Amino acid sequence: MTRTRYDEVCEDLVNSPRRWLVTGVAGFIGSALLERLLDLGQSVVGVDNFITGHKKNLDDVLAINPDERLQFRFIEGDLRDAKVATEAMKDVDIVLHQAALGSVPRSIKDPISSHQHNVDAFLNVINAAKDASVGRVVYASSSSVYGDHPGLPKVEDRIGTPLSPYAVTKRVDEIYAKVFHDVYDQQNIGLRYFNVFGRRQDPNGQYAAVIPRWIAALLDKKPIVIFGDGSNSRDFCYIDNIVQANILAGTAPDPGVTGTVYNCGCNGRTDLRELFSMIRDDLAKDLPELAEVEPTYESPRPGDVAHSQASIDKIQAALGYVPTHQVTDGMAETVGWFAARLRNKKK
Repeated sequence: MTRTRYDEVCEDLVNSPRRWLVTGVAGFIGSALLERLLDLGQSVVGVDNFITGHKKNLDDVLAINPDERLQFRFIEGDLRDAKVATEAMKDVDIVLHQAALGSVPRSIKDPISSHQHNVDAFLNVINAAKDASVGRVVYASSSSVYGDHPGLPKVEDRIGTPLSPYAVTKRVDEIYAKVFHDVYDQQNIGLRYFNVFGRRQDPNGQYAAVIPRWIAALLDKKPIVIFGDGSNSRDFCYIDNIVQANILAGTAPDPGVTGTVYNCGCNGRTDLRELFSMIRDDLAKDLPELAEVEPTYESPRPGDVAHSQASIDKIQAALGYVPTHQVTDGMAETVGWFAARLRNKKK
């Protein structure tokens, strides 16, 4: 098997551990980052306010490697409070900023909260990092910033008009990060995530992501609703690819790769009908009664982009990112993870 840049970085981290701050650490992505960093013997500070994150995610990660509890310090706090950000930055080498209030529909319903959690908190984080002379800040942006730009695949320097308040907040974060890079010489890297999925993604609530929501609904024998005709397509990216990108971005030795944004996806597209079939068929391997289930269709939702696909040439060239999981591989792991836990919960 070919040795990758990621393999080299992980080996280096084991030999020379760093101190990382993971914001939103109790969330789906944050907990996956914590899991991998602890596995690599790193010291991690985590912050979460539990608005969308869950303590059970932290418990799950810490149960995997119980001996590494001493490498993890948790701060329960809200990054809209600048004092929380300042406290979290103490003696940190690298920041992985994942904390956010996600969901396009949520932002349309409540744009003020989206701005406060996604922009005000972000500004507190990068300002605190500046004051603490933290070496590198990697932050989660979103493919939503491409807005109405029709080009496929999406290329970093060609964006359109935002279609939701959520998209605006992520674009504002990118602008702030670039200004802090240019004015204060801060090493910032933005990662534009494309439809991340995987273990510990929340299947519950009004704004749950489509993949865990559909898995849970199928297991509960509930109807599946597709908004639109099912032709909308996304570049679904498995969580382990996102973890890789964050670690590569946090450790890249060349400061010349900072002050910019990178797409983080797989350069593929799966439409919602294909996605439904993939999830159903994976579940039907153990639950054959699901094999004939079909979705229902409702009107499209406002703010949804028709198609999304990431060009990953830039992140491959600059950071050595190579996705380890395509959508089918990641989906099989994800369905297996959720199915096992949901079955245990019923028992």
